[in-house]
Amino acid sequence: MLETSDLLDLPGFGHRALFDRARYAWDALPALAVYIRLRMKPENRGRVIGSAFVGDNVMIGEGTVIEPGAVIKGPAIIGRNCEIRSGAYVRENVIVGDGCVLGNSCEFKNAVLFDGVQVPHFSYVGDSILGFKSHLGAGVILSNVKSDGGAVTVRTEPPIHTGLVKFGAIVGDQVEVGCNCVLSPGSIIGRRVVLYPNLLWRGVCPPDSIVKLQQSQQITTRRNSLTA
Repeated sequence: MLETSDLLDLPGFGHRALFDRARYAWDALPALAVYIRLRMKPENRGRVIGSAFVGDNVMIGEGTVIEPGAVIKGPAIIGRNCEIRSGAYVRENVIVGDGCVLGNSCEFKNAVLFDGVQVPHFSYVGDSILGFKSHLGAGVILSNVKSDGGAVTVRTEPPIHTGLVKFGAIVGDQVEVGCNCVLSPGSIIGRRVVLYPNLLWRGVCPPDSIVKLQQSQQITTRRNSLTA
């Protein structure tokens, strides 16, 4: 389930050529900068509202709206009919497919978003790939650097050494990631997975899984320390 075609709808994606030599989806990440540079034709066919900032090396498709306060630093290629909402920060080497939502206080860097992806609130997406119609709930973080600064390993048996110092997650098609989840570096999430809120995920999650966090809660009676 780790092959690129196991996780992502390549035939339907306008930038599928990026993955031509990628056995594993993360193999495409180091090629992003060159891919974008070779295909970059800076133009804006969308609509910029008010004080949004759009850099020189940015390509924006028809019907896309960039709201006030959004920053698209670039290089970046953004598809058609997207919403780049106020407070979104699109840094270098980002590809966004058609019909995507990039929301308030969300940061994107060295990332690929397939068509229909929604990242609407308070998320970080770095050195990662989000599959077709995947959705990140509010506050989801895709952590892309290990605490010790070493190369990222995908936790399989045997482990796969990616050789990448910065690698966040591969999130498959139609995945739902609940609010405030954190995906550790090298996380692989199979197609149609549902991750419930507040999870810390590490490793490979099989397709069509539901992952819930079990926790216990204790309720006691509050004692009033004030005397009459």
